[in-house]
Amino acid sequence: MGSTHMQIGEVAARTELSLRTIRHYEETGLVVPSARSRGGFRLYAEGDVARLMVIRRMKPLGFSLDEMRDLLTATDLLDTEDELTEGERTSALERVAGFEEAARDRVARLRQQLARAEEFAETLSARLGHEAQRAVDNPRSAGG
Repeated sequence: MGSTHMQIGEVAARTELSLRTIRHYEETGLVVPSARSRGGFRLYAEGDVARLMVIRRMKPLGFSLDEMRDLLTATDLLDTEDELTEGERTSALERVAGFEEAARDRVARLRQQLARAEEFAETLSARLGHEAQRAVDNPRSAGG
Protein backbone atom coordinates (compact mmCIF):
# COMPACT_ATOMS: atom_id res chain seq x y z
CA MET A 1 0.00 0.00 0.00
CA GLY A 2 2.82 2.48 0.68
CA SER A 3 2.93 5.45 2.98
CA THR A 4 1.34 7.87 0.50
CA HIS A 5 -2.09 6.28 0.72
CA MET A 6 -4.43 5.64 3.63
CA GLN A 7 -7.42 3.39 3.99
CA ILE A 8 -10.79 4.91 4.78
CA GLY A 9 -10.55 4.07 8.50
CA GLU A 10 -7.41 6.17 8.92
CA VAL A 11 -8.97 8.99 6.92
CA ALA A 12 -12.07 8.83 9.12
CA ALA A 13 -9.93 9.06 12.25
CA ARG A 14 -7.91 11.99 10.89
CA THR A 15 -10.92 13.95 9.66
CA GLU A 16 -13.29 12.99 12.49
CA LEU A 17 -15.85 12.00 9.86
CA SER A 18 -17.68 8.69 9.90
CA LEU A 19 -17.04 6.04 7.27
CA ARG A 20 -20.62 6.50 6.15
CA THR A 21 -20.15 10.25 5.71
CA ILE A 22 -16.96 9.79 3.70
CA ARG A 23 -18.71 7.25 1.47
CA HIS A 24 -21.64 9.68 1.05
CA TYR A 25 -19.26 12.44 -0.04
CA GLU A 26 -17.74 9.97 -2.50
CA GLU A 27 -21.20 9.04 -3.86
CA THR A 28 -22.03 12.73 -4.36
CA GLY A 29 -18.72 13.35 -6.14
CA LEU A 30 -17.22 15.69 -3.54
CA VAL A 31 -14.23 13.44 -2.98
CA VAL A 32 -12.87 10.55 -5.00
CA PRO A 33 -10.35 8.11 -3.53
CA SER A 34 -6.98 8.54 -5.21
CA ALA A 35 -6.57 4.81 -5.69
CA ARG A 36 -7.88 1.36 -4.87
CA SER A 37 -5.98 -1.50 -3.29
CA ARG A 38 -5.73 -4.86 -5.03
CA GLY A 39 -8.58 -5.95 -2.79
CA GLY A 40 -10.71 -3.01 -3.93
CA PHE A 41 -10.37 -0.92 -0.77
CA ARG A 42 -10.52 2.84 -1.11
CA LEU A 43 -7.14 4.52 -0.76
CA TYR A 44 -6.80 8.19 -0.01
CA ALA A 45 -3.89 10.63 -0.35
CA GLU A 46 -3.14 13.76 1.69
CA GLY A 47 -4.97 15.85 -0.91
CA ASP A 48 -8.11 13.80 -0.36
CA VAL A 49 -7.85 14.37 3.40
CA ALA A 50 -7.40 18.11 2.83
CA ARG A 51 -10.49 18.11 0.60
CA LEU A 52 -12.53 16.30 3.27
CA MET A 53 -11.36 18.84 5.85
CA VAL A 54 -12.69 21.67 3.66
CA ILE A 55 -16.03 19.87 3.46
CA ARG A 56 -16.01 19.23 7.23
CA ARG A 57 -15.42 22.92 7.90
CA MET A 58 -18.18 24.02 5.51
CA LYS A 59 -20.81 21.69 6.93
CA PRO A 60 -21.44 23.42 10.28
CA LEU A 61 -21.77 26.73 8.45
CA GLY A 62 -24.74 25.33 6.56
CA PHE A 63 -23.23 25.17 3.08
CA SER A 64 -25.06 22.81 0.75
CA LEU A 65 -23.42 19.95 -1.14
CA ASP A 66 -23.73 22.01 -4.34
CA GLU A 67 -22.01 24.97 -2.68
CA MET A 68 -19.26 22.67 -1.42
CA ARG A 69 -18.86 21.30 -4.92
CA ASP A 70 -18.70 24.81 -6.38
CA LEU A 71 -15.98 25.91 -3.95
CA LEU A 72 -13.98 22.71 -4.48
CA THR A 73 -14.23 23.15 -8.25
CA ALA A 74 -12.90 26.70 -7.95
CA THR A 75 -10.02 25.69 -5.67
CA ASP A 76 -9.22 22.69 -7.89
CA LEU A 77 -9.01 25.07 -10.83
CA LEU A 78 -6.67 27.40 -8.92
CA ASP A 79 -4.53 24.43 -7.81
CA THR A 80 -4.21 22.91 -11.26
CA GLU A 81 -0.85 22.75 -12.96
CA ASP A 82 -2.53 23.76 -16.21
CA GLU A 83 -2.26 27.30 -17.48
CA LEU A 84 -5.39 29.30 -16.77
CA THR A 85 -6.60 32.23 -18.77
CA GLU A 86 -6.83 35.50 -16.87
CA GLY A 87 -10.62 35.19 -17.04
CA GLU A 88 -10.61 31.66 -15.60
CA ARG A 89 -8.30 32.68 -12.76
CA THR A 90 -10.32 35.83 -12.02
CA SER A 91 -13.59 33.90 -12.03
CA ALA A 92 -12.23 31.21 -9.70
CA LEU A 93 -10.79 33.82 -7.34
CA GLU A 94 -14.11 35.70 -7.28
CA ARG A 95 -15.95 32.48 -6.40
CA VAL A 96 -13.52 31.74 -3.57
CA ALA A 97 -13.84 35.34 -2.33
CA GLY A 98 -17.63 34.97 -2.37
CA PHE A 99 -17.36 31.87 -0.22
CA GLU A 100 -15.01 33.65 2.17
CA GLU A 101 -17.54 36.46 2.58
CA ALA A 102 -20.40 33.99 3.04
CA ALA A 103 -18.37 32.04 5.62
CA ARG A 104 -17.59 35.21 7.58
CA ASP A 105 -21.28 36.22 7.53
CA ARG A 106 -22.34 32.78 8.74
CA VAL A 107 -19.73 32.78 11.49
CA ALA A 108 -20.98 36.18 12.67
CA ARG A 109 -24.57 34.86 12.79
CA LEU A 110 -23.43 31.78 14.71
CA ARG A 111 -21.56 33.97 17.20
CA GLN A 112 -24.73 36.00 17.72
CA GLN A 113 -26.76 32.81 18.23
CA LEU A 114 -24.14 31.53 20.68
CA ALA A 115 -24.23 34.79 22.64
CA ARG A 116 -28.01 34.53 22.91
CA ALA A 117 -27.77 30.90 23.99
CA GLU A 118 -25.19 31.79 26.64
CA GLU A 119 -27.44 34.59 27.92
CA PHE A 120 -30.31 32.12 28.16
CA ALA A 121 -28.16 29.60 30.05
CA GLU A 122 -27.04 32.35 32.44
CA THR A 123 -30.66 33.36 33.02
CA LEU A 124 -31.52 29.77 33.92
CA SER A 125 -28.46 29.47 36.13
CA ALA A 126 -29.39 32.68 37.97
CA ARG A 127 -32.92 31.38 38.42
CA LEU A 128 -31.66 28.12 39.90
CA GLY A 129 -29.26 30.03 42.16
CA HIS A 130 -32.12 32.21 43.35
CA GLU A 131 -34.27 29.16 44.09
CA ALA A 132 -31.42 27.42 45.92
CA GLN A 133 -30.84 30.50 48.06
CA ARG A 134 -34.56 30.72 48.76
CA ALA A 135 -34.53 27.09 49.96
CA VAL A 136 -31.63 27.86 52.33
CA ASP A 137 -33.34 31.00 53.65
CA ASN A 138 -36.72 29.30 54.13
CA PRO A 139 -36.20 25.53 54.64
CA ARG A 140 -39.87 24.81 55.39
CA SER A 141 -41.12 25.97 52.00
CA ALA A 142 -38.46 23.97 50.13
CA GLY A 143 -39.68 20.59 51.35
CA GLY A 144 -43.36 21.28 50.78
